[in-house]
Amino acid sequence: MPPKHSRSSGDDLSSERGATIQRQPTATAAAAAAAHGAADVTRRMVCGGLAGMIAKTVTNPLDRIRMLSQTGEHGSNTQKPSALSLYRSIIANEGVLGLWAGNGANLLRVFPAKAVVFSTNDIYRKFMYRLSGRNAATEPLPSYLSFLAGGMAGVSASAVTYPLDLARGRITGKLAGADKKKHYSGIINTVVMTAKEEGFSALYKGVTPTVLGALPYEGIKFGTVGVLEGAFPKDPDSDRQSLICRKVMFGGCGGVVAGLTTYPNDTVRRMLQLQGSKGTTEVYASYFDCVKQIYSRYGIRRFYNGVAVNIIRMAPNTAIQFGSYEILKQLTEKML
Repeated sequence: MPPKHSRSSGDDLSSERGATIQRQPTATAAAAAAAHGAADVTRRMVCGGLAGMIAKTVTNPLDRIRMLSQTGEHGSNTQKPSALSLYRSIIANEGVLGLWAGNGANLLRVFPAKAVVFSTNDIYRKFMYRLSGRNAATEPLPSYLSFLAGGMAGVSASAVTYPLDLARGRITGKLAGADKKKHYSGIINTVVMTAKEEGFSALYKGVTPTVLGALPYEGIKFGTVGVLEGAFPKDPDSDRQSLICRKVMFGGCGGVVAGLTTYPNDTVRRMLQLQGSKGTTEVYASYFDCVKQIYSRYGIRRFYNGVAVNIIRMAPNTAIQFGSYEILKQLTEKML
């Protein structure tokens, strides 16, 4: 007669085998989901970076004129020359390619910056949806949460890429002299020269207004897009072309609103970046000292030098960013 416990032992062994078989597909599914999630984040980062590069290259001539107007480093006797006058000065001193001066540095900065901005904004928005308990497929995110997600994305990007932004500011914010000689010839030259002549910490001149400005700028930009998406819900039956046009229009509006709101802070940021550089004599003890000196010397209007060009630039720049990002996302979503 077999022992009484033999059947029970067999059942236990069978149960353990069954549990192991059940755990294996579960573990495999979890690993596959994690891999898919990582691939999706990478895809969004690449799409965001490429979208930023496309937009910046298209609008760089306007950005060059805007930055020269902001910094005042244009060699003109007039404190506030017109955009057309600055355009002529660039062509006369640096040729047509001068309109794209600093674009290489900008692209090196923009790809990682926009990759971080767009990918982290999507991540922060998902977190905000979970936090608010809303359904991402059917309910819009509250505007204050859209603002917060965009702001956090902007701060993340600024912290990662600031030295590249400073190099780009110094290349773009100065006009070549009458001898056609440029103060800075490239991003590597600018970074090395700045660190050598002014110390490593000089690579972070102006970082305070940059971080302070990134939160409201990206927050207002993405927040405005979020508000518009809530005010004008998308039609479930809309085709891809309609969705892209929608993103382009909303993105353009978001860029204009954000650019206008944060422009004075951006002017201070550019002035701080140029202090200590070749040909610049102004010295500021701090962010607030810079604000005080600019206001006491030139008045409130000095903070808005180049704002008209910036408005013209921001609409297509942001519209192209959002539109390109949406197109690239749609083109690559089937790759996963």
